[in-house]
Amino acid sequence: TAEYSTIHSPSTPIKDSDSDRLRRSTDGKARGRGRRNNNPSPPPDSDLERVFIWDLDETIIIFHSLLTGSYANRYGRDPPTSVSLGLRMEEMIFNLADTHLFFNDLEECDQVHIDDVSSDDNGQDLSTYNFGTDGFPAAATSANLCLATGVRGGVDWMRKLAFRYRRVKEIYNTYKNNVGGKHTLIYSTGLLGPAKREAWLQLRAEIEALTDSWLTLALKALTLIHSRTNCVNILVTTTQLIPALAKVLLYGLGVVFPIENIYSATKIGKESCFERIIQRFGRKVVYVVIGDGVEEEQGAKK
Repeated sequence: TAEYSTIHSPSTPIKDSDSDRLRRSTDGKARGRGRRNNNPSPPPDSDLERVFIWDLDETIIIFHSLLTGSYANRYGRDPPTSVSLGLRMEEMIFNLADTHLFFNDLEECDQVHIDDVSSDDNGQDLSTYNFGTDGFPAAATSANLCLATGVRGGVDWMRKLAFRYRRVKEIYNTYKNNVGGKHTLIYSTGLLGPAKREAWLQLRAEIEALTDSWLTLALKALTLIHSRTNCVNILVTTTQLIPALAKVLLYGLGVVFPIENIYSATKIGKESCFERIIQRFGRKVVYVVIGDGVEEEQGAKK
């Protein structure tokens, strides 16, 4: 069973591709095996009844249409102000992704799900591991191992790839509940740092003012669903996985989206992501798909 909700988004069509990485390629030519067994089905006694599958850009957050100015044009806001806010948020997203989430290493090694390469991880303690000197980026570049879908690197290379995704998962889980509170880890350990934290808080406030509290209202719905034991929120976005995680953290959505419930459709498309989710949760639950595009509508009808 499936339902579909249409979001009256600022412009059509909108794709949450981060303005094509501000000219950085996200053409989806990345490798990955998409292991579905890393997304276990609910236990037999699960009381899960509804799975809410959300689009990200122009549904939960206003981002891409800030960059293009289409939100401002549609709702009578100042386009230069809108574009400026979008560019500032984009810079913050990719700064976080590059600095702390290994996006420079993983941009061409994109995965659909955080656990898709976990079986290549040998469980090594990473507390003293030096990611900067393990030779991973050079090896990836020289062999073009990430560019062709299905191409596998050697065992050592695959393990280093898996280490990076494990560390990303650890960072996400550390900061997902409260990214920027005054006394939280993100402030004291410098994930953003004091100056960036203040800029981030100010930017969030300015975007909320421009968009009539769009994010706040979306979070109310997400939080209500999250509070119900028989419901779950799933995110399916056309943004690459690492920038998508940065977005989720910076927009304060981590509390309602466990990292295991986030899927990137950059490589395989949303329909294939929907199929993975159905395989994970089964066909006895009701699927409610919320988004602004035909992919969500078609997915809900199937």
